[in-house]
Amino acid sequence: MLVFLLYNNLKDIWTGSECNSCVSLGLHSLTNDTLYFMATLNQSLRCFEKFQQGNHSALCKECKATYRGLNELYSRMEKNRTLCIDIEDSMNMTRRLWSKNFNCSFPRAENVPVIAVSSFMLFLPIIFYLSNLTGWLGGRL
Repeated sequence: MLVFLLYNNLKDIWTGSECNSCVSLGLHSLTNDTLYFMATLNQSLRCFEKFQQGNHSALCKECKATYRGLNELYSRMEKNRTLCIDIEDSMNMTRRLWSKNFNCSFPRAENVPVIAVSSFMLFLPIIFYLSNLTGWLGGRL
């Protein structure tokens, strides 16, 4: 009974972790997607190691392209459902390094419209009051 319970628990862990997504059908090797992700991850981590001493702004600038490529690859793998828990864990660790440890970020394209609309909404009351003030002053003069 103990062996049966151990087997079922391990099977549940294997299934819940989506391990089949990272291992080839015969379970003899990693899939090409997984190998490519690991190579791209290692490239980013080597860049982090190279520039982590001293000014982190240099790291953010020099490693931006490799990190962005890794992030895009992860997003594609997420869409294609070719992720396993090991890849998710590696990406979480890398994102934590990038944002928390090195204080790096890159502006997102969707921020521009939000800033534009927010700025317009901020100045709308000012424009309203100025137009009413000039109308009020025009009536008084």
